[in-house]
Amino acid sequence: MNELHNPPVLTRLRTNLHQFWKDNRHFTLLLLCIVFFKSAIADLSSISGASMQPTLLDGDKVWVNKLAYDIKIPFTEISLAEIADPGRGDVVIIDSKRADKRLVKRIVGVPGDTIYMQNNALVINGEAAGYEVLERDGDAIIILEELPEGAHQAQVSQGFVNRSTRSYGPTIVPDDQYFVLGDNRDNSADSRVYSFIPREELIGRSSSVVFSLDSHNNYLPRGDRFLEIIE
Repeated sequence: MNELHNPPVLTRLRTNLHQFWKDNRHFTLLLLCIVFFKSAIADLSSISGASMQPTLLDGDKVWVNKLAYDIKIPFTEISLAEIADPGRGDVVIIDSKRADKRLVKRIVGVPGDTIYMQNNALVINGEAAGYEVLERDGDAIIILEELPEGAHQAQVSQGFVNRSTRSYGPTIVPDDQYFVLGDNRDNSADSRVYSFIPREELIGRSSSVVFSLDSHNNYLPRGDRFLEIIE
């Protein structure tokens, strides 16, 4: 019985698959192109939590340039070619194995740097970062932190916090690894917790917010954050 019925079944299956491909080939090819683009070229990443405040807010959707540093085989961490080196001040998306999740942090130490932190004040290669208080909002202090390559806003707390993470090092960043911090220094699990980030775990660099939904206000759009440049 199997020998008599299997050939017609296989024939019908081939016919159905051929008809499906004929009817849907344009959509299927478009879908494959979208998947390839999101995997290897660029994507959107959602911000969840407060670890990058005030730079990024919960509900932000940021643009991720996956070709910022490396050309990788799609769906892998295998690099085919290096395009550029990650730099201090870059906001990066990380596929962290130690954290077992994606992280969004700022690079403050590159390979060979000596990193030292004392009560949230950064010292890089013996040079202290510059600080200026911009705003006080309750327990939060918004500061301007000046690294050798540029300045960005950060946030520290005046209230009771776990002060053990406010000091770190000194330590030297190993080859092909990076020291990252959240801009919200007293509310961020970063290299102070997960240690250095290997280059292959960097998914890409983010330089802009595409759009933002306010999770504290019925997910209404934050119009002022659409296409906001990340500094």
